Amino acid sequence: MRVRRPWVRRPWRLAAEATALVVAAVVAFPLYWMVLSAFKPAGEVQSDSPRPWTLHPSLDAFRRVFDQQDFGRYFLNSLLVAGTVVIASALIAFLAATAVTRFRFKFRTTLLIMFLVAQMVPIEALTIPMFFLMRDLGDTVPGIGLNTLGSLILPHIAFSLPFAIWMLRGFVKAVPESLEEAAFIDGASRSRFLWQILFPLVFPGLVATSVFSFISTWNDFLFAKSFIISATENSTLPMALLVFFKDEGNDWGGIMAASTVMTIPVLVFFVLVQRRLVSGLGGAVKD
Repeated sequence: MRVRRPWVRRPWRLAAEATALVVAAVVAFPLYWMVLSAFKPAGEVQSDSPRPWTLHPSLDAFRRVFDQQDFGRYFLNSLLVAGTVVIASALIAFLAATAVTRFRFKFRTTLLIMFLVAQMVPIEALTIPMFFLMRDLGDTVPGIGLNTLGSLILPHIAFSLPFAIWMLRGFVKAVPESLEEAAFIDGASRSRFLWQILFPLVFPGLVATSVFSFISTWNDFLFAKSFIISATENSTLPMALLVFFKDEGNDWGGIMAASTVMTIPVLVFFVLVQRRLVSGLGGAVKD
């Protein structure tokens, strides 16, 4: 009888793992080079023969970043904008996905197609119309016009919703209608079923859409550059990178250090929600 050794792996599995490691290394290399350049002395960053290591790490680039005026304010502005977009888009998308999944109404399919089409339109093509819209809204709605954080929050909520609704629609649809009927028989109201039963079951989907909303909002440069014109106190972190682009020469060490600081909140957010990302509905939803 042939004894199968558990530590001997099949060739195809070894090949798959090796391929995964190579792909992971290729994807992680730009991140590694960014962090490495942030810690390199200025002479090594500007060197004509760059090396993938440094023997003299330095914090000078980070000092230049944090010495910049209002850098902390830009950081808080980015947190406020990204946090508001994540919470607002998640709640609105949850309610909208529930409506288009559980209810039958006229033009429902047309509405879903419109959500899909909205995802196909590039943001760059809508920047100029959005600029005039924000300008006109500023005359009627306080806190939404140009040079305000509202001009960044509102467009990002609008652009996050189509993807979030489409994704959450699958999670809501996976919840059996028999579960809803059983809740109504037990005396639960529609709002109680919505928030105490349905909401926890689709929470993994909410987390996934929140990651998308947070990353796209946190890294936004186009809207921040277009809508924040003169009120520099309302600028966000991507705008802080412009300080290191100079006519006499770009400060690549400062750019890499600022980019590293910008990446940390994204990594922290991802670590906090990773368990929810990899967990599906599992056995939580059963007939």
